[in-house]
Amino acid sequence: MPRRLALVSALFLASCGLSRPAAGPSPLPVPQPPAPPAAVPAALAERHAARRAAADSVADSLALARLARDSALDQAMLDRIASAAAPEETGAGAPLRNDEAATLRGMFDIDVANWVDHNRVHYWTNFFVGPARERMAIWLTRMPHFEPTMREALVAHGLPGDLAYLPLIESGYSPTAVSRSRAVGMWQFMKGTARLYGLHVDGWVDERRDVAKATAAAVRYLTDLTARFGSPYLALAAYNGGPGRVSRGLARIDAAPDESGDAAADAPEDGSPQAGDMAFFQLADTRFLRRETKDYVPKLIAAAMIAKQPHRYGFPRVEATPVARLDSVVVTDATGLDVIARLAGVSLADLWEMNPIYVRALTPPARTSVVRVPAEAGAAVQRELAGLSAQERLTSFPHKVKAGETSTRIAKRYGLTLAELRALNPELRAKGPRPGQAVRIPGQARLKGWLAEDRRAAAAELKARSRRSHRAVTPLRIAGAARPRLHVVRAGETLSSLARRFGVSVQALRSANGLPAGSPLIAGKRLTIPS
Repeated sequence: MPRRLALVSALFLASCGLSRPAAGPSPLPVPQPPAPPAAVPAALAERHAARRAAADSVADSLALARLARDSALDQAMLDRIASAAAPEETGAGAPLRNDEAATLRGMFDIDVANWVDHNRVHYWTNFFVGPARERMAIWLTRMPHFEPTMREALVAHGLPGDLAYLPLIESGYSPTAVSRSRAVGMWQFMKGTARLYGLHVDGWVDERRDVAKATAAAVRYLTDLTARFGSPYLALAAYNGGPGRVSRGLARIDAAPDESGDAAADAPEDGSPQAGDMAFFQLADTRFLRRETKDYVPKLIAAAMIAKQPHRYGFPRVEATPVARLDSVVVTDATGLDVIARLAGVSLADLWEMNPIYVRALTPPARTSVVRVPAEAGAAVQRELAGLSAQERLTSFPHKVKAGETSTRIAKRYGLTLAELRALNPELRAKGPRPGQAVRIPGQARLKGWLAEDRRAAAAELKARSRRSHRAVTPLRIAGAARPRLHVVRAGETLSSLARRFGVSVQALRSANGLPAGSPLIAGKRLTIPS
C-alpha cells in the first residue's frame, strides 16, 4: 500500500505539470559555462508547494480511508461475534480416543482435549469457519506479528502460552479495536482496569493501544486472576465477566444441592467446584454467568484450534513474517504525526500504524513523547524536528463549511481573526465560503480548542468526583446525630469492598441488613449502611 500511495502521489504531481521537457542539444560543439539557475518567481514556488501539499494530502487520505474501512469491517465482525450466542444445550460430546487426546495434549498447553467436542466449542468453530471466515483469514495474517512475543511473555509468568490467542477473539489482533462497552486495544481493557495495571489513558494518549505495554498489563492481570481462582479457564471468565461475578457464581454452585441432596455432585474429585478448569464449564451451565462469559472459553478453544492448524479448516497456512525495524525520536511539544511522517518519508497512515497510542494524531503539548519511525530515518528525523518552530509542527486542517456559515462565524469558532482566516484561505477575500467547501484552519487553533475541551472535561470530572466523595463519606444528620445511609449494590461489589469504602465492619453490614453468612450480594439490592 505505501508503494501504491507513492505511485499515486507521483502521478498526481506529473498531472500538475511539474516536470519539464529536457532541453535540446546545443547547435555548436563549443563548451559553455553553466548558466546560473533562473530564479523561480515566488508565486510559482507557492503554487508548486501547494500542489505538493495537495498530492501528499491525497495520498494520506487514500491510506487513511483504507485503514478506516478495515477497522470498520473488523468492528462489524467483532460486534457480531459479541452478539452471537451458542445454543444453551450443553454436553461434552463423545470422548476422544486415547491417541487423539494425547495428540491434542501435546499440541496445546490449555485443556483442549477434554472440551474440543463440547457443543459450545463446536458452535464457535463453525462460526469462525463460516460467517466469520473472511475476517478470520485476515486476522490470522496479522497473528504472526504479535503472537510469538505474547506467548513468550505469558510463559515467562507461568501462564499457558496459548492464551496468546485471546486477542484473536477479543480484537482480531487490532491495537485500535473498540468494543460496544468501550473496552479498547488488542487486549480490550476497560479504562479503570487499564489504569489499575499501569496504563496511561487520557484525551491525548491511550496506552491500551500500545501492544507491548498492553500485553505486559494483560499478563499481570491474568497472573493475578489465575492465582486467585487456580484455573486458567476461571481466570478467563473473570477477565471477561469480572472476578466478583465468578466468585459469587462459584459460591452458589458450591452450596446448591442436586436432586439427590448432595452439594455440587458433579464437581471434581476433590469436591470443590473451584478446582480445575471443569469448574468453568459447571458454571457455564448455570444462570450465574452472562451469556458472553459462558461462551468466552469455548471461543478461545475454537480459535486456538484454527490458529494452530489453519489448513485443516480451509485457511491458508500462517507464515512467519519479519518484524519491521523501528527507531524512536523524542518530541517535546505538540507535533502532528503528519509532520513527522513527511520527515520520515512515510505516509501518515503508516506512521499512525506504528504509533496508534496518539488518539488525535498529535503528540501532547508540553510533554515529552516518544514516536516510533523507520530505523533508517530516526537520526535524520530527530535533527529536522529540532529546527521546527511551533507553527511548523502543526499543519493546517480542513473545515467543511456547513450551510449558513460565514467567514466571520468560522473564524470565531476557532478563535481566529478574520484576517488570519483569509491569510490561509486567499479565496475568501473575494467571496464567502460555499457549503461543502474545505476551509483551511491553522493547526494551532485546533490545539487551543482541544486544550479548552480538556479543561472543561477535567473540571466536570473533578466536580463529579467531589459529589461522589461527599455522598460516600458524609452521613445524613438530623438533630445533630448521624443516621444510616442507603446504598444500591452495583455489579462486582462485595461486602468486604463496601465495608472498606464506608469504614464499617463486614459484621456490622450483615447485622444491619439481616444477611446470614454466605448469602450472596446481588446487584440492585438496597443495603443499609450503619453509621
